Amino acid sequence: MKILVCNVGSTSLKYQLIDMDNNEKSLCVGKIEKVGSQNAIYSHNDINGVNFKKEIPISDHGIAIEYMIETLKKGLIKNLEEISCIGFKVVHAKGVSGVQELNEDVLKAMADFNSIAPAHNPPYISAIRQFKKIVPTIPLIGSFETGFHQTMEPKAYLYPIDRDISEKYSIRRYGFHGASHEYLANKVSEYIGKKKLKVITCHLGGSASICAINDGKSIDTTLGFSLQCGIMHNNRCGDIDPYIIFYLMDEAKMSEDEIKLMLNKNSGLYGMSHISNDLRDIEIEASKGNVDAINTIEKYCYDITKYIGAYIATLGGVDAIVFSGGIGENSSLVREKVLSNLEFLGIKMDKDLNRSAKCDAKISSKDSKVEIYIIATNEEIIIARKAKEYLLSIK
Repeated sequence: MKILVCNVGSTSLKYQLIDMDNNEKSLCVGKIEKVGSQNAIYSHNDINGVNFKKEIPISDHGIAIEYMIETLKKGLIKNLEEISCIGFKVVHAKGVSGVQELNEDVLKAMADFNSIAPAHNPPYISAIRQFKKIVPTIPLIGSFETGFHQTMEPKAYLYPIDRDISEKYSIRRYGFHGASHEYLANKVSEYIGKKKLKVITCHLGGSASICAINDGKSIDTTLGFSLQCGIMHNNRCGDIDPYIIFYLMDEAKMSEDEIKLMLNKNSGLYGMSHISNDLRDIEIEASKGNVDAINTIEKYCYDITKYIGAYIATLGGVDAIVFSGGIGENSSLVREKVLSNLEFLGIKMDKDLNRSAKCDAKISSKDSKVEIYIIATNEEIIIARKAKEYLLSIK
């Protein structure tokens, strides 16, 4: 069984073809960036030695899909019938979660939450419809990011607002990055050799979330009804007092659109630092004494530590803490600052290991009561596994 996993962005298409019957072997990885331009960048690497990176005009996702299929047919598959299904990491839908065949009912449910996930749902819906036209015989299976968090209890997912309003409009904590948190929990379980574990996973990238996991099940997570909460993101604000919005409307006479733009594009790492939305740039300026850069890093790490502390209390202890994502995997500074205030709990990092470690490494000290890992996440394999399980269940 070969499954093609696709990740669609507003101007990108990433894909991976996985042979599920051959030890889940990745046959290729590809990426098309700057979709919608005359100088789109298409890169592809596969097991047959076909490796390239080139600029080509790609006007829309439909053209990108056709290029992808054409490349796959040059040695990885003989025909489309060899692809059992196309698996998608989809984000959000009203009243729909878990693993679903992406039919029109599901796409409508996604469209109902376009205003909640404006950067994700519209391009996904558009691209999926183009997939339906170009490869109508291949099942399209979506794995919603919210699915992993469906095990949260009401005390974790309910918001303290008018119950009638929350029920009518499906307002609750949903959580996201589910495939990543699930993969990290499974991987650390393999490393430790135990299934029953209390784990805190930190997915720290352009978008960030932290998750409390007990025996492989999500108990709580920082992202909620939307992806605009929790710790700060590269451009999004994370948690703020909601009355800031009303104050800015009244006192600064800012419009709804201006505030949305500020919270979604001009906040987070970029908004606090006014340097960049890339933490690497901010770290460089902080080393030079830039106060805004220093404050941004301190705030970022402080909030991560605060959530980890809260989740230790929620779980009643912790066996392992995992760092992943572009920042979690690569910033030894962030990991050190986050963990430095947790030593009183017996959570001790080996500073030398932390500074030199690459992915899939243990960085806790020998006398630490809690194991600390850096693990490169693999959302694609989780999506492929869920798609395979779904296909087998309907046969």
